[in-house]
Amino acid sequence: MRKSPRASSPMGEGEGTGTGALGYKLRLHPIFPSLRPCRPPSRHHRRLFWSTVFCAAVLCFLLWSPTTTANTYTMRSSLLSAAAGAALLLPAATAQFVGSPGGNTSTVKTSPDEDGKYWIFSDHIKAAFIPYGASISNLLINDKYGVPRDIVGGFDNASYYSIDTQHPHFGGVPGRYANRIKNSTFEIDGEKFKIDANDNNGLDTLHGGSDGWDWRNFTVVSHTNSSITFSFTDPDGKEGFPGEVVSLITYTVKDWNWDFKMIAVPTTKKTPIMLSSHTYWNLDGFANNETSTALNHTLHMPYNGQRVAVDNILIPTGEILANEKGSVNDFWSAPKQIGADLGKKELENNCGFNCTGYDNCWIVNRNDLGSYNWRNEGYVARLQSAWSGIQLDVYTDQDAFQMYSCNQQDGSMALKKTQGLFDNKDFPRIIPKYGCLVLEVQDWIDGINNPSWGRGKKQIFEPGGDPYVLQASYRFSINSTVSA
Repeated sequence: MRKSPRASSPMGEGEGTGTGALGYKLRLHPIFPSLRPCRPPSRHHRRLFWSTVFCAAVLCFLLWSPTTTANTYTMRSSLLSAAAGAALLLPAATAQFVGSPGGNTSTVKTSPDEDGKYWIFSDHIKAAFIPYGASISNLLINDKYGVPRDIVGGFDNASYYSIDTQHPHFGGVPGRYANRIKNSTFEIDGEKFKIDANDNNGLDTLHGGSDGWDWRNFTVVSHTNSSITFSFTDPDGKEGFPGEVVSLITYTVKDWNWDFKMIAVPTTKKTPIMLSSHTYWNLDGFANNETSTALNHTLHMPYNGQRVAVDNILIPTGEILANEKGSVNDFWSAPKQIGADLGKKELENNCGFNCTGYDNCWIVNRNDLGSYNWRNEGYVARLQSAWSGIQLDVYTDQDAFQMYSCNQQDGSMALKKTQGLFDNKDFPRIIPKYGCLVLEVQDWIDGINNPSWGRGKKQIFEPGGDPYVLQASYRFSINSTVSA
């Protein structure tokens, strides 16, 4: 029989009460007359407005290729749109949250809190981000009992990310090329490039090298009550990659949704680009008093009838494998618990040599849909917890994702103060093996070294061409009917 969950919130008294599910309501600038007024914009907010206009104009200039009259028109329209969009950020920047406990008001912070985190809010989501790797560090949502659960892995303080020796890529944006690159080499137009070999004792490159994007600090260029945007410039030659790349990462929460958009533009040379979000999920907030793992989470991936074949060190062999119905890799025919096949021989070495579990690139095959809108055509992955009732549906424009069942977690990573059980010797405050699940939306792993797959237009970009774009929508809900 399931035990009752902790009655108190890990965030302390008062959390989860008030106007919305997380206790906040919004008061906006009088430019919107239907909403309650607040004080006029300060010098800081005016400065923020004009800096936002400038950043938006620069990005539009980078995206414009001066080749045709139509492009000239597009550039001018884009600049006007950018200015209009920046104007709308001004009232948002002066927004206020009104907390229900005692009716206290506080201005939205455009600077980090005492732990170095930037918070954004919706009626049902409270999320924190840090400049290091443009990482998500907290995401709180109320479970079916009304208790807030912090359902992503991370650290309590932003400074811990850069000093952690294991560096598990908690919540960051791996780049400039996510996942693995065989032999740490690739070719573009006949020219061979050798990049930093930081994985498997120098046999390949993982997540962009030893100093990849999620090891470096981004710049906060916009921060409102419900959204934050980071910018980053990766110089020519960094980690061996050719050309400079300018990027913008925007995270937004609205109602039950966490959306993000990643844009990257090469400015000087043709170069490979493939980004992702390396978020570690445990939909129980590590507070389940029946198990400390995520093996009881249910996963459904309806478009993932195939995966990329890999060798013993998880490098693609070039072969595409079918996930046979009823096999350990079948999550497409019906929802299945992550740990349902843990005892089967077939799962041994499924994620590399001497590895039991999942660390595989699953292909999102939507060919049967013809022309489709990724926002409306159904989720590519659904993750559910019967214990908390929290359900996560992943929507994305990407054609693959890496699913990792935290096989390498060994208990050395501590939980945050917003997670787990307290004073329970049976559940130490650490992330155990299989304690989480990572779903990295991206393109096909090492597609730059497998030209027969035809991923060139999705992974190689040049100045004046289309920018790299990744979009995803993580949609949460409460489902109390999920089977345990």
